[in-house]
Amino acid sequence: MRGLKSTIALLIVLVGLGGYAYYVASKAEDSSSSSQDRLFPKLSSDDIEELTVKNDAGEVTTLRKQDGKWMMTAPVQTRGSDMDASGIANALAGLDITRVVDEKPSDVKDYGLDTPSVEVAFKSGAGKPSGKLLIGTKTATGGSLYARKDGETRVVLIGEYNSSTFNKSTFDLRDKAILTFDRSKVSGLDVAMDTGGFELEKKDTQWSMVKPIAARADASAADGLVVAVESLQMRSVVGPSATAEELKRYGLDKPSASVNLHLGNDRVSVLVGGPAGEDTVYAKVADRPDIYTIQKAAADDLRKGADDYRRKDLFDMRAYTANRLELTKDGKTFVFEKEKGKDENSAGTWKRVSPSAAEPDKDKFQAFVAALADIRAISYADAKAKTGLDAPVLTVAVKFDEGKQDDRVQFGKSGSDAFAKRPDDPGVAKIDPTKLDDALKSIDEFTK
Repeated sequence: MRGLKSTIALLIVLVGLGGYAYYVASKAEDSSSSSQDRLFPKLSSDDIEELTVKNDAGEVTTLRKQDGKWMMTAPVQTRGSDMDASGIANALAGLDITRVVDEKPSDVKDYGLDTPSVEVAFKSGAGKPSGKLLIGTKTATGGSLYARKDGETRVVLIGEYNSSTFNKSTFDLRDKAILTFDRSKVSGLDVAMDTGGFELEKKDTQWSMVKPIAARADASAADGLVVAVESLQMRSVVGPSATAEELKRYGLDKPSASVNLHLGNDRVSVLVGGPAGEDTVYAKVADRPDIYTIQKAAADDLRKGADDYRRKDLFDMRAYTANRLELTKDGKTFVFEKEKGKDENSAGTWKRVSPSAAEPDKDKFQAFVAALADIRAISYADAKAKTGLDAPVLTVAVKFDEGKQDDRVQFGKSGSDAFAKRPDDPGVAKIDPTKLDDALKSIDEFTK
């Protein structure tokens, strides 16, 4: 009987301990849950329409959302940084309380909240939450910041990592792009420099050079220049305006380069000035007073000469589009034609049709055509240079795209140098002499 009583007593103790453990665990869970409460529980980032940020340097910046984009309204009116402004809005809506430090502090000075280091006020649409976040000092152990919501007495802890999101300067919160425009509307561009300039024209997707000479243009290089202008990022804002003396000091009275994009009848222009530091230069938009600094490497991309935008490929054809070749060497012309394959999946076969019929090695001849197509201009020769083109060592006439288009290129040699010329391109291209030598050797094999 006594054993039964002991067993019952033990059971009662165990049940009691289990109940106590459950109580403690549930309280801990409640505590954990409350420690992860949101400081602004009913706030959605999409509802925020205005932000005012005061950073630890005392700068105050206001941004408003307009048509889904953030615009800076103070201290200057300009485009805002969508990434940084949206980052602040998202952080406010998701701001977790790590722990409640003091429900009713006698003096918030102990937490650095008498004069907060950072303040972020937000306004939402009608009926939606508005408020302000006040951030004080770091905790002694680090990792957390003292904070409170304006209008509440309690002091809470938030993660120290939030500092980099909320503590933003006016420069941080403005869009760093110097220019914005619709790239699809670009119809041309011109560049003026001390060393000379050039102008390119765009029709559909094709670029051509119209000044200083009429020539084929390198489409990828021209598109690259447009992207380079669009991608220009300010490294700093020097000032909202400049006197004539300051413009001279910045090298903007006589810019080292002026890049003008044509948007139909409109123009947008960037002026590049002198050095601002080891890796920066001064710049401005032609019709705006602001002076900026930009990376020197970005400025160098805007200061390339006309030759950089000429098309370097001597042939418009590609190896797979060519269907007829006329090769003239040592006064003799040899004609090769590609016969179509049996079906659309079969490669065609090159055959010599004149002056006598022959069938060159299929793989070698295809490689030869590909090598011709890859010959590019290294540079352009001076008009007085000796090029050997008065007596060409090779003339290549190509028909491609089923005979709808054609190329004609003459090649000359002068000493150890090699040159080439197209009748529809002004000037003479200097080329890699080994490529010409390799072509001549291949022709000797195919014309035996």
